[in-house]
Amino acid sequence: MDLHVGCAMWSHARWGLPQEERLGSYATRCNAVEGNTTFYATPSRTTVETWAAQTPADFRFVIKLPKTITHEGRLGDVGDQVRAFLHAIEPLGSRAHALWVQLPSSFSPSDLGVLATFLRRMPAAYNYAVEVRHRAFFDHAPSIGDLERLLGGLDTEWVPFDTVTLFESPPTSDAERDAWTKKPRVPRRSHALTERPIVRYLGRDDTTKTVEGWHFWVETTAAWLREGRSPTVFIHTPDNAEALTLARRFHDEVRAQLPDLTPLPEPVAEEPPLTLF
Repeated sequence: MDLHVGCAMWSHARWGLPQEERLGSYATRCNAVEGNTTFYATPSRTTVETWAAQTPADFRFVIKLPKTITHEGRLGDVGDQVRAFLHAIEPLGSRAHALWVQLPSSFSPSDLGVLATFLRRMPAAYNYAVEVRHRAFFDHAPSIGDLERLLGGLDTEWVPFDTVTLFESPPTSDAERDAWTKKPRVPRRSHALTERPIVRYLGRDDTTKTVEGWHFWVETTAAWLREGRSPTVFIHTPDNAEALTLARRFHDEVRAQLPDLTPLPEPVAEEPPLTLF
């Protein structure tokens, strides 16, 4: 029984990871990561080869499709961009747990036909996960049902981005104020459509509030594991300074309910630099 947890990135100035092979060091602490950088540009295949070399075979990347495909091309005439992206990430092999289709807030229920066509054209070798932000997909029952039927029928997951805790009370830091202006304010959603649910949870810069806010997801994740599902949970905070520690703490809280859950790897202690004296 395995639970994969991680963060929005594998490198943060506050985490104290070594400059060289930061991903490899991160992978001794968490067993999944969001591939957000690929949204801004398709990496070189050589770069992706180094990602694969630094991570164990069961490590999970949830890789975001480039914005040229999802936001600029809006899933339309994007064949060349998709082929280039798939060629680049091929070295990850099974580490590419899901290709993440994050859609802009302007992508509405009227665009579902485009999404269906796009997903049906994608290679079956990969799993897919879709994140939507148009409000109708959260408060208009017919639109919710249409999207669930589309994704469920294609064995594609709906990725919730839970920002409820962030918006429960006014921001108290610059990072929280920035998040208030940029993050989607939508209702919490927790209905898994596949055997591979993926959750993005955003807490607060206050660790206590973050932990209080994720109790729902601890219970939900434990329930999914009991059902035989294989969830991946990503822990965010506005400044992400404690996200790495919090991801491990989340795993510990789920494991307290399910003692048979495979533990996370123990962080590898960094060797002190050699000196002559």
